[in-house]
This record gives sequence, C-alpha cells and structure tokens, in this order.
Amino acid sequence: MTQPKSGDTFGVVGLFESADALMAAISKVREAGLGKVEAYTPYPVHGLDKALGQRRSPLGGMVMIMGVLGALTAFLFQWWISGIDYPIVTGGKAPTSWQAFVPIMFEVTVLFATFTAGLGMLFFLNKLPFFGHPVLHAKAISAITRDRFGLAIEAEGDAFDVAAAVRALESAGARPIEVISVPSFSGPMTARYLERSLLGIAIACAVSGYATYWAVKLFPVLPPTSHMLVQPRLDPQKPSAFFKDGHGMQLPVPGTVARGYLPLGVTSQEEAATLVNPLAVTQKVLEEGRQAYMNHCVVCHGPLANGVPTLTSAYGAKPANLQAQQFREYPDGKIYWAIVMGKNAMPSYAADLSEDDRWAVIHYLRALQRAQNAKPGDLAGVKFEAGSGQGSEGKAP
Repeated sequence: MTQPKSGDTFGVVGLFESADALMAAISKVREAGLGKVEAYTPYPVHGLDKALGQRRSPLGGMVMIMGVLGALTAFLFQWWISGIDYPIVTGGKAPTSWQAFVPIMFEVTVLFATFTAGLGMLFFLNKLPFFGHPVLHAKAISAITRDRFGLAIEAEGDAFDVAAAVRALESAGARPIEVISVPSFSGPMTARYLERSLLGIAIACAVSGYATYWAVKLFPVLPPTSHMLVQPRLDPQKPSAFFKDGHGMQLPVPGTVARGYLPLGVTSQEEAATLVNPLAVTQKVLEEGRQAYMNHCVVCHGPLANGVPTLTSAYGAKPANLQAQQFREYPDGKIYWAIVMGKNAMPSYAADLSEDDRWAVIHYLRALQRAQNAKPGDLAGVKFEAGSGQGSEGKAP
C-alpha cells in the first residue's frame, strides 16, 4: 500500500454508542459519496462488510486454486521420477501407482495453500506493509478498542472536503468527531533496526540450537519420543514367542502367489509335456532367446547346445547334449519344466529367467537343433554356387 505523506488529511472519524447505531449510519454516510467509508469496531459485527459494500473475499478461491495446483505439481513430479525417469518397483506395485504419491501430494497442497493464504492476505488483499496507520494515532482509538464504534470517511485523492465529511457524520449521529492527519513517522525499516533484528535472530537461533543439542544429549529418550532403534520388533534369525514354532521369520502363507507370477499349473514333467509355447517364432523372440541362452546356458551346454561346455576339465558334471534325438523329440513343455524345476546337476532358473525368457530360450534351442540336424526339405529353394560355400534363393539343387 502507498503510505500517505506526513501532514496530509487522512480522514474524519466519528464515534457511536452501539453497533445498531453504527449500522444505521453507514448507509447515510455512503450516500454522501465523500470518500471511502470504513468502520472500526471492538468486536466483529455481523453484516458490517455487506453494509460497507465490500465484496466477498477472494482469498478462499485463491487458496483453492493454489492448493489444487500444488497437488497436481506434486503428482506430476512423482509420476515423472518414479514412473518415467527412474522407475522402481516397490512391494510388487507398478512404478506409477498413485496411492504412494498421496502423502507428498497432501504436503505440497498444504504448502501451496498456506503460502497463498498468508502472502495473498498480507500483500494482495490488505496491501501491507503499511507502518503506522493514522487511525492508531487518533484520540478515538482508545474508545474504539474498548466499547465504542468508529465510522470514518477516508480521503481518496487530493479533493477531500473535510467540512462536508464532518457534517455527514454529525447528521448520522456521530459524537464526537475527529479530523485525522497523517502523523510524522520514519517507520521501523532503518539500518539500525535491521541490524538489531538480524542480531536478535542470530542469538535466538544459537541459543535454541545449543539448548536443543544438550537437551537431546542429556535426555535422549523422553515420552512420548520413541527411537526406531529401540522399538519392539522381530530381528532376522531371532526367536519369537508370538509364533507357535518360536521363529521370528515365517514362511509365506501356503498357496501364496507372487504378484505378476502365476504358478506352473503342473506337478510333474510328464504333465508339463502338455504345455504349449505361447510365443510366436519371430526375429525378436529368437534374439531374446539367444541372449538369455548366452547368459545362462552356454557355459554348460555349449554354443551349439551339444553338451560341450566352455568350462575347463575341472568342471566335473556332464551337461546334457541337447542335440541328441531324445531332446529333439522332447515337447517344449518338458524343457520348460527342466528350466523351472532344474534337472540332475542343473539348478532351477526360475529366479533368473522370466516366463517369456524361458519360452524364448526354447525357441532358440529349437533353431540350434534344426541348424545342426537339417533335413533335405530345409534346403529346398536354396541355390549353391560352386566353390563359394554360400547359397542363395533360386532353383532347387
């Protein structure tokens, strides 16, 4: 707010004995149209803002808009970080699970709404800072702060008729009436004031920090404070009297299925023979199968799946020759069972390969088997050039 100059006439104020008398005088004074009409009361008077012609405060709408903006801002930040930029699966939930965003959304909503309410009220609506309001220096203020009701006609611009304002208040029943001038004041924002304020803040911070430090040192645990290190809990591998078996660590409930993983559905390798590979044979699937095979299978079964490992003779096990007729005639489901459950010295790879990766490995294994055991029909439509060792599509050989 623009602070009025010292010595200017700020306005004229008159006192009334009751709130009813004040309310009756407001309409008469406003009709005169001499300046801004303002009321000063010792306690809130119902309907006063409406009588003065003041509009409904927009503060509620401002807080609502900024609160919604804060919630959306927090949601978008978390959605981008957790779901796009750095996705992390926590507790088996999707990275973009919005339920986990609610606490931060609530906090940012409160933050935006609180700052909007405080700063909007101070600077936008009340138009502060306004140091040394002239009414506070009037003689009438002592009565207004006790049991009297003040009605003021405040100047708006240079053309303010003081005599007409006095007559309007007299005709409305105000007694006594006082002309208010802007007092001479320098305001508190001086260099000395700032130095003393900053020094006081620094001392207060130092004292409170030092006191807090020693309070925590001398009294580390005070009700209702509880430290996470001393809370009742079950530590790993520790006994517990709560469970019947006396163990603190418990197995999952029987029949528990991990999120995103379905049980195999068969109980033996013979039953697994009925399983059908759900993946289509595509270039992408074969590439994924080859990558998984090279990462997990080639070390034992060899690059050609012929049971010649890449390990030294110190490796005592004898990996299966998957090029043998027995395994070429195996249904895909039986091989899938061996990958999931393990076979002989081969451990289970259920924890290392996803369901799609297992089926992709089987497709790639079939490609290796067919490449090493090609039939005449596989070469139909391939033309070989003499001495080149290379073939091209064309006439049958």
